[in-house]
Amino acid sequence: MAEGRDDLVRIDVTGVAHPVGETARVRLQGRSGSFHVLPAPPQLVVMRQAAGEGVDSRTCLLSGEIRAPGVLCDVASFLGVTPHRGELVVLDHGASRSVYVDAGYVVGARSSVASERLGEVLYGHGVLDEQQVTACQELATKNHLRTGEAAVQLGFVGRERLFELMAVQIQEIFHATLLVGGGAFYFLESFDESELEARHRLSIATLVRDGVRRMHETRFFSARIPSPLHIPVAAGTTPPSEPELQPVYAAMDGARSIADVGRALGMGEFDVTRAVFQLAQSGFAAIRPPRLRPKAAVDVYNAAIALLLRELDAIDQGDGVRAQLARRVASTPHLAQVLDGAGPADDGTLDESRVATNVTRAPDARGTEDGLGRWLHEHASYALFLARPHLTRAQARTAEGTPPSPVSQLVTGMLAPIAPPDGPATEGGS
Repeated sequence: MAEGRDDLVRIDVTGVAHPVGETARVRLQGRSGSFHVLPAPPQLVVMRQAAGEGVDSRTCLLSGEIRAPGVLCDVASFLGVTPHRGELVVLDHGASRSVYVDAGYVVGARSSVASERLGEVLYGHGVLDEQQVTACQELATKNHLRTGEAAVQLGFVGRERLFELMAVQIQEIFHATLLVGGGAFYFLESFDESELEARHRLSIATLVRDGVRRMHETRFFSARIPSPLHIPVAAGTTPPSEPELQPVYAAMDGARSIADVGRALGMGEFDVTRAVFQLAQSGFAAIRPPRLRPKAAVDVYNAAIALLLRELDAIDQGDGVRAQLARRVASTPHLAQVLDGAGPADDGTLDESRVATNVTRAPDARGTEDGLGRWLHEHASYALFLARPHLTRAQARTAEGTPPSPVSQLVTGMLAPIAPPDGPATEGGS
């Protein structure tokens, strides 16, 4: 977890707590009431809400901080060999995930991350299109339904297929939970069955094994296929001999992205990525960068740079990095051209509309549009290069001996949609 003054609380000699930062104040406001102060090591303060009407009285059997991706594998493996029944809650930079465990099996899961919600899973597997997802959300809101039930009522999906994809959603949430690189986890004893949209029975041991395999494979995939928005293109006219690769090869029309191929075939992004990687390794496919419109590319950049500068501002190092970025823009003609009059704002973000206008006015508008994502990725990567020493020193002062800050990994992941692909079978441009 990133540590700074924003989430700091000061306890004076009289025992009165004073929130120093805005995050700390908001968190304390959300927990107004009476609490018991539980025994804890000197460096920790642990409190439990006093019993009362509507208070969740479940016991917290396990809890801890998350300092690196994959550390929850050990926690999950432990839960997989115990008879415990409960809810594993993982909090990560504003995101919340819950995995419901019953005697070594995952029976359900839910997530606040938009891409992991059921509507997006149905969209990602080609069951719903964008308009149908919107229709399901509107009906669910109007009639107080869950998204899956709304999709069934509208006739978009049968109950059997819906049940299958709910299991897929659980797996995706579980694997995303294992990859959380910074935050905190809590395992609460028991759970309310009404929290489950449908009860499944997925072996934790199998899910952890698959999750570890995914982590290792993703490291190889990402060098050639940075994001599901990148476009696989068939190389040559002879299809591969492997039957499991032939459907993916046939679906690569030079316009579909990895995500689009998955929707066309009803496959998950990871399975399509693995198949495309194998095709690229064998010379049957090349990878082209995504054709993001200027506003979409700027959106990717803005999200990453805002997070990075927010972390730097927390340690009073943001202004120095801003100044060096400004000098780089001034000395880089193509950046100066597309960013003219587009900011940046105080949080580092650019005016996407102004950038889009600058692109259309460029002498080579098509070439400028094709290069924008790469240029923004290089600029953000330079910002990350400047930021790393400051982040490393700050962490060394606050938590000596802890693993590296997850900020670099988060920013790198956020920039993936505009990252240029790597590898000998890669084509630049389209």
